[in-house]
Amino acid sequence: MADYMVRATAADNQIRAFAVTSREIAEAARAAHDTSPVITAALGRLLSAGAMMGIMMKGEEDILTLQVKGEGPAKGLTVTANSKGMVKGYPDEPQVIIPANLAGKLDVGGAIGKGFLTVIKDMGLKEPYVGQTLLQTGEIAEDLTYYFAASEQVPSAVGLGVLMNKDNTVKQAGGFIIQLMPFTGDEIVEALEKKITEIKSVTEMLDSGMTPEQILEEILGEFGLEITDTIKTEFHCDCSKERVGRAIATLSKADLDDMIEDNEPIEVKCHFCNSAYNFSVEELKELRG
Repeated sequence: MADYMVRATAADNQIRAFAVTSREIAEAARAAHDTSPVITAALGRLLSAGAMMGIMMKGEEDILTLQVKGEGPAKGLTVTANSKGMVKGYPDEPQVIIPANLAGKLDVGGAIGKGFLTVIKDMGLKEPYVGQTLLQTGEIAEDLTYYFAASEQVPSAVGLGVLMNKDNTVKQAGGFIIQLMPFTGDEIVEALEKKITEIKSVTEMLDSGMTPEQILEEILGEFGLEITDTIKTEFHCDCSKERVGRAIATLSKADLDDMIEDNEPIEVKCHFCNSAYNFSVEELKELRG
């Protein structure tokens, strides 16, 4: 099944909700960066969240960036997404091997450690919006739940999960974000909080074959769920040799002269997708101008 997201409302628009299935996105990131299982899980969770948060933005050209920086061996993760369902991301350290946590699961929190979550929204204004909060657990979902409440004052429930196959490829990935509007009644809040405590984990729901629609139905069915939109989502990097060349051209003349004097072609890799671009000495001379 190709990756996609749904957008929904419930309780007469007092609740808005998003859910995504993102196995292909997580697997594309794993393959591009050759990540260890715990990093695949961490990056897959952040990519799922980025895809859903990207479509929350209104403008065609709006860009969302999520950065997790921690003291653990993973060091950090970066994900960017647009409002059209395209998302990409990379880990600072692709290969991290640590023991499972006490529940026998991949210890994403242990890999990330203490640190910060930064959310950057570039909406074409003079300055981008930047919100930053302390990581609560390093497990990503809880950290985003805290971010929404503390930085955007939007009470939210975030669930994210990545399930691995025995060969360390991605079996399932996805998640949900459920948010309360400012005018939500206390009865709805209490009922939803109770429901959230009763549901299975995201990975359990995905592994049982549930779609994004069924996940939201499981959580919000009794609140009058209405699916309003279905959006395709994919791991998409817009890098190209031309764009990389423009970046090289911004280097100082001295740096470019040093490269040319080495009389060797150079290889530049894209952070997000690991694509390699080669530039000959002649091409470097053209870029220097």
